[in-house]
This record gives sequence, C-alpha cells and structure tokens, in this order.
Amino acid sequence: MKNDIKKILESVKNGEISVEDALLELKSKPFKDIEYAKIDFHRKVRQGVGEVIYGASKTANQMIGIISTMLENGQGSILITRLNEDAAREIKKIHSIEYYEEAKIGIYGPLKKPNGIGKIVVATGGTSDIPVAEEAALTCEFLGNEVVRLYDVGVAGLHRILGHLDEIMSASVVITIAGMEGALASVVGGLTDCPVIAVPTSVGYGAAFNGVAALLSMLNSCASGVSVVNIDNGFGAGYTASMINHMEVKK
Repeated sequence: MKNDIKKILESVKNGEISVEDALLELKSKPFKDIEYAKIDFHRKVRQGVGEVIYGASKTANQMIGIISTMLENGQGSILITRLNEDAAREIKKIHSIEYYEEAKIGIYGPLKKPNGIGKIVVATGGTSDIPVAEEAALTCEFLGNEVVRLYDVGVAGLHRILGHLDEIMSASVVITIAGMEGALASVVGGLTDCPVIAVPTSVGYGAAFNGVAALLSMLNSCASGVSVVNIDNGFGAGYTASMINHMEVKK
C-alpha cells in the first residue's frame, strides 16, 4: 500500500513538484492544538492510517471539534470507537456519521474498497461476543479489508467451527473472539497456517474474572502463531489484522 510519503517522493522523481515543495509538505502542520486535543496530521504519513478517535469519556462537543479539525485538514474518513448512542446523536447534528450501535462505532465517510492481500476471518465463541467482534470487523472494513464473519462457532459445539474449514484455511488472518475459557483461539490456531489474533472478552461467570481467565488461556495457548490483545479490544485486533493483510515486501 503506497503511503503519502511514497506518493510525494514519486512526485519529486517525476518532476511534478520541487524538492522544496515536497519538504514543505512533509514538515508543515504535523499537528494542531485545539486546547483539549492535539490532532496528529502526520499519523497517516507515519503509519498509513489517519488518527482514530477514542470516544469513551469524550464529550460530544469535543468529538465534534476534533472531527471538524480533521476534515479541515484533509482527513476524509474518520473512525470513532467506543462511541455511545447519545453522543452519536449529537455528533450527527453537525457531521453525517454512520453509527453502528452494537459495535459502538461511528464512521465518517465511505468504507474503503478492500485492497488487502486476502480475507480476514472474524470468529466468535458465542453470540455474547458479537459486540467485540463487530468492533473488530468494522475496523477491518474501515481500513480496506474484506471480512468474513463466523459467529457462535465456539468449542462447546466443535462441529460448528469445523463446518467452516474452507474459510479458516483460506484466510490471511483470523481474529478469534471468546470469553469463558477462551479455548477457540487454540482450536483455530491448530487449523490454519495464517496468523491468529486472539481477543479475550469479559463474557463469563464469576470465575472468568471479567475476561482474565480467557486472557490467561489465550496467552498460554499451545498453538503456534497465536497472538493476544487486551480484554474486549476488538479495535486493536482489527487494526493489527489489517496491518498484516496489507504487508508489502520491503526492499
């Protein structure tokens, strides 16, 4: 995936802009201070993806200000995570975001056309894990990935996941999302040759300790190729999966 720096350098190479103009474009306005936030405009240049807004604990007015500043500086697509319905309703009065209630995600602008090297599978142990899974899946789609959703395929009925071997074995990345004992990650890790990103959820009875039991199970997985993100961190899993699915050979 060509990032902005490559495009600028190619423009210099092709004689479309001068070295001085390219340097100015790279150096100018790395961030803007709007008192309660410093908006990082070079995030996309450094990482390939613009800054994402973490909506928890932010007021609707603060997010409106952040979105406005991003749009004024050329960021056409914006992802907001952990966004509650009341704040989304207020933001919609100013900016036309699409709100996904189950995932608690808001998106400004169209989803990117999938341009990854393959498909990302998002699989959950149970229906109760779907909100976290949707956060992961929508993050992947926002970042330009084709997503295959396999929900409620946990190990309590092993035939359910075994019925989707074709999807799992042909994936570029699999995100497994489970609470309780978190065993799904190990099962999937033993079935596929691609990276598996495990997401423990806070689903489960008392001794599940709000996801700690699943987290420890996933960290202790005997299947190779399984990596683990934090409890309920669907966004982090989706972001990492997208990076894997957009890897280029670096010369």
